[in-house]
Amino acid sequence: MLQPLIDFVRDHYRTNAFIPLHAPVFSGNEKAYVGETIDSTFVSSVGAFVDRFEQDMAAYTGSPRAVATVNGTAALHVALRLVGVGPGDYVITQPLTFVATCNAIAYCGAMPIFVDVDRHTLGLSPTALATWLEAHAYRDDNGDCRRREDDGAIRACLPMHTFGHPADLDGLMRVCRDWGLPLVEDAAESLGSTYYGRHTGTIGDLGTLSFNGNKVITTGGGGMLLADQALGERAKHLTTTAKQPHTYEYVHDELGYNYRLPNLNAALGCAQLEQLDAFIIEKRQLAADYAACLAGSELAFVTEPEGCRSNYWLNAVICPDRSQRDQLLKTTNEQGIMTRPIWQLMNRLTMYFNAPAGELPNALWLEARVVNLPSGIRAAQGAVDA
Repeated sequence: MLQPLIDFVRDHYRTNAFIPLHAPVFSGNEKAYVGETIDSTFVSSVGAFVDRFEQDMAAYTGSPRAVATVNGTAALHVALRLVGVGPGDYVITQPLTFVATCNAIAYCGAMPIFVDVDRHTLGLSPTALATWLEAHAYRDDNGDCRRREDDGAIRACLPMHTFGHPADLDGLMRVCRDWGLPLVEDAAESLGSTYYGRHTGTIGDLGTLSFNGNKVITTGGGGMLLADQALGERAKHLTTTAKQPHTYEYVHDELGYNYRLPNLNAALGCAQLEQLDAFIIEKRQLAADYAACLAGSELAFVTEPEGCRSNYWLNAVICPDRSQRDQLLKTTNEQGIMTRPIWQLMNRLTMYFNAPAGELPNALWLEARVVNLPSGIRAAQGAVDA
C-alpha cells in the first residue's frame, strides 16, 4: 500500500522535490499589509492590525471577544488563570496532545491529570473522564471538585481538538457540569472546525487558538483567546502587563504578562484570515482524496466525528500495528515525503512522569499506530499547478 500512497502524494503536490508536512502559503495581501505596518512605524504591540485581527477573528468564530497573544501557549496560560487555576491545583487533560497543553498547566503551578481519549475523536473521552472522577474525586461542601488522594483542588478540564477534529464537547460538558469544572478548549489546531455548527473554542468557558507557522493560517507566531466580553476584558488586561490606562503614568495593578501580539504579526494574520475559507475547502478536498486513495487498504484514514466539520489540519492514518507504523514513517521520509508519528504520551515525559493518570488503553493504542501525512495547501509546497 505504501507505493500507491507515495504516488498519490507526489501526484497531488505535482513535484518530485521534498514535500513537507504542512508549510504556510502567502498568496493574498500579506506583503501589502505588512508593508503598511512598516510605513506606519507601529510594528510592535500597538497598531490598527491588532484591533482588526481580534475583531475579524471574533466575527469569524462567533466569539463575543477575541484577544490576540504572542502564541497559543500564552493564550492557554491566561485562559487557565482566568478560570482560577493556581499553584497546587490539578487540571484534567489528555495524554495524547502537544506538550504546550501540559506546559500551560505547569506555568500556573498546577499539575495535569491524564485521562484517556476516544479513538473516534482522538480527544478527551467523556466516559473515561466520568469514570476517573467517580473513582478519584469528590465535591466538597463548597461544591469544589477535589482529588480524593490528597484533597487537592481540580480546577478545570482541558480537552484538545486533535488535528482539527472536535472532541465530544456535549459529553465533556455534561460531565464538567456535574462536577463543577470549567471547560477550557485547546483549539490550537482547529481554527475553522465546527461542532454541530458552532466553532470550536467557543463552546466551553474559554477557548484558545494558535497561529504557529505550521497551522491552517499563520502569523509567524501568535495565538488568540476566545471568551465572553467580561473574561475577554480581563484577558486583555492580563496580557498587556496589567497596565491601567493613563495618559503618561505607568500603573500596573497586578501580576500581568507581556503576551501581546505585535502589529506586524497581526497584519499577516489579517491577510491569512481572508483566505481561510479557501484553505479549508482545499484541505477538506485533500482529506476526501486521501480517504478514497486508502479505501480498502490496511491504513485507516482518520475522519471527522459525526456532527462535526473538521479543518483537517493534519491528515492522519491509523496503521495496523507499531511495526507497520514504523515502516510507513521510514519509507516515506527516505523518499522525501515528510510524515510524522503522533506525539509521545505526555505522561511518559520527564516533566509529567509523576502526574496522576487513569487507565489509558486508547491513548496507548493510538500512540503506537497514528501517522500524519502531508496536509499543506498545494501552492505552499512549491508546486506549480498544471
